[in-house]
Amino acid sequence: MARTNVAQFFREVRQEASKVTWPTRKETALSTMMVFVMVVLAAIFFFVIDQVIAVAIRFLLSVGM
Repeated sequence: MARTNVAQFFREVRQEASKVTWPTRKETALSTMMVFVMVVLAAIFFFVIDQVIAVAIRFLLSVGM
């Protein structure tokens, strides 16, 4: 493995970082809102599924008695 000195490493890091296209404030806000919406939808989905499974298990346990 080739060894590089510290100065060269930081020059290369700076060069690569300059190639990055950073999102705008609007894109970041929109992405953040989409994440929150998806989290809420996932929470609702799993809550409903949990309730359905709980009702099914209660029914199955009551039938066995």
